[in-house]
Amino acid sequence: MRTVRSLLPGQRGELLARHEDGAELHHLVWRLGPGWRVCGSAVLGGGIGPREWILNAQVPGGYPRMDPDRHLAEIAAAERLTGPGAGLMTAADVTAYTAATDGGVTATATCGLGVRGWAAAPAEGTDGPPPPGTVNIVVIVPAPLSDAALVNAVATATEAKVQALLDAGLDCSGTPTDAVCVAAPEPGAGPAEPFAGPRSRWGARLARAVHAAVREGALRQP
Repeated sequence: MRTVRSLLPGQRGELLARHEDGAELHHLVWRLGPGWRVCGSAVLGGGIGPREWILNAQVPGGYPRMDPDRHLAEIAAAERLTGPGAGLMTAADVTAYTAATDGGVTATATCGLGVRGWAAAPAEGTDGPPPPGTVNIVVIVPAPLSDAALVNAVATATEAKVQALLDAGLDCSGTPTDAVCVAAPEPGAGPAEPFAGPRSRWGARLARAVHAAVREGALRQP
């Protein structure tokens, strides 16, 4: 594997390339290190808890594997990522990621909106592992957040994503497989931030950063 771009602006992320089955694919890696918690819907390491890294990996369209968590673990191992982490997948072009920063909060989005629609739809849901997410959002917040605030932050990021898609002129709330991860430092001796809604200090910054990153990515769609 080789680094193909310097650190992502304003955060601990980098863009890397790998070869799989004769194709060159890319992934984004955030090497957070100890002392961080992540809340999100990642395929690998989803939920809420200590995480030392986040991985957003590009996979081919028509992804054939039925073990995406194991696949992500293999990519992480090849990058020598150790300890608990969170892994997301996307069929979108990861090199076209978009990022925005607001008041110390950084949001990075990979957007592929070829299959999009509204969350509340008459179609039946399906069981089994979902296909790779197509709008993946990773947010880095520099302030400790309580458990409730971390969950609130994921909701705020999702609201900002939908607003960005509408502002970009798209008639949808996202794709069926979007994913979000929010990372924040573990609380220390002092209290963690109790709120991360869109009108709270950190939630407002998060919402603006996510909105800017997703809107830019959406405007690039054909």
